[in-house]
Amino acid sequence: MTQAAITQSISTQAVLYVVATPIGNLGDITLRALDILKSVDAIAAEDTRHTSGLLNHFGITKKLIAVHEHNEQQSAHILLERIRAGESIALVTDAGTPGVSDPGAIVVDVLREAGVNVVPIPGASAVIAALSASGITDNGFSFIGFLPASGSQRRKSLANLNTLQHTLVFYEAPHRIVESVEDMAAILGGERRMTIARELTKTFETFHRCLLSEATAWLKADANQQRGEFVLLVEAAPLKEEAAISEEAERHLKTLLAELPLKQAVKLAVEITGVKKNDLYERALQLKEKAD
Repeated sequence: MTQAAITQSISTQAVLYVVATPIGNLGDITLRALDILKSVDAIAAEDTRHTSGLLNHFGITKKLIAVHEHNEQQSAHILLERIRAGESIALVTDAGTPGVSDPGAIVVDVLREAGVNVVPIPGASAVIAALSASGITDNGFSFIGFLPASGSQRRKSLANLNTLQHTLVFYEAPHRIVESVEDMAAILGGERRMTIARELTKTFETFHRCLLSEATAWLKADANQQRGEFVLLVEAAPLKEEAAISEEAERHLKTLLAELPLKQAVKLAVEITGVKKNDLYERALQLKEKAD
């Protein structure tokens, strides 16, 4: 079967296609995405005006249905009825993949619960683009997306991420970029390296690597660097060094653990040796684990 025949057979099914669109450079759209957008009965779009520009660029004319964060639940049921009637629908956002820090997850959830076939059409990703060109070598990463807009909630979220042993990846808006980076330096530690990736795939694409403690000054030095869309990558938390406990302190701890519950043994060991409680407690846990 030819590729054209395959595309035609797919397009006749009642299905929702989750279509990734370019994050900036229109040349990054995939051939498969173009085939799907041409073949579906309608396109559900975050901003119909923005999507009209994309479609016009590629000579595609389709009915557009507005699906954004304020009407997503209602729109999901409208799309469900259309798909049940035999239509195929493409779901897009203004840039990137629907449902990833953008509207779309609710639509997919409702339609999957209803038994609709949902097919991903992958494409450009700001997260992967930023990671690939950052030079960060940590094993693994956590995609956090946008931090809370409230300063107190943002700092609380960062505190919960402080000990993770892999790269942290954030999105941030221009009007919050400086205060977010200031909070990252304060909560995560200014000695960590970060990469600021701005306006990916666009004319003013920028990558800047520095210590977190240096990032705010760099942003403030040029107002142009505070514009656009940001991906922020922060290296993993440094490995915590094991506390050095003297042979005598460990001997006392072992003796007490043999006779007493862990917490009581640690409390007495602190009084006898003067070693910090947290250090003795961690060592006691290790000894218990070995014994078990």
